[in-house]
Amino acid sequence: MGGARGRSRAWRRDVLRRGLTSRRAAAGPAGCPSFRLPLSAVPAAPHMLARMSETAPLDPEDRKIITLARSARARNGVPEGAAVRDETGRTYVAGTVALESLKLSALQTAVAMAVASGATSLEAAAVVTDAERATDADRAAVRDVGGPATPVLVAGLDGTLRSTVPAGDAQG
Repeated sequence: MGGARGRSRAWRRDVLRRGLTSRRAAAGPAGCPSFRLPLSAVPAAPHMLARMSETAPLDPEDRKIITLARSARARNGVPEGAAVRDETGRTYVAGTVALESLKLSALQTAVAMAVASGATSLEAAAVVTDAERATDADRAAVRDVGGPATPVLVAGLDGTLRSTVPAGDAQG
């Protein structure tokens, strides 16, 4: 047999040509559950892109944190999901914390996770909620780390952007 685990050189060359360089990505043929494609090779679902871009074109990085916030909410079954992006581009994702002894909104939790991981500033924050706007406490948490100009994106449960407000602005 040609090559490791009986795979041909042509198969390995094809895997490398398509950019699948990790061991896990190159673990098996396309039918294998552990087979992975690079994100750029997976087309975006048109129905999701249309929904998120109906109001205004979003920066891809802002769209990403809204999507992450939405997935955190759905995955954890909590009322809100949030995500923040720090000065290096790393993202932190969280859901609402509702314990008997501790209550934090999703955005407060995401900010706390970023700070606990060493973030010194925030570029943007997003919250997916059924509320019409970000609370004063949420914006204050973002403002404490990112400053008053840090944008806070508020999206509906379906991922549609409702509003973007700087963390320092008063919402009346």
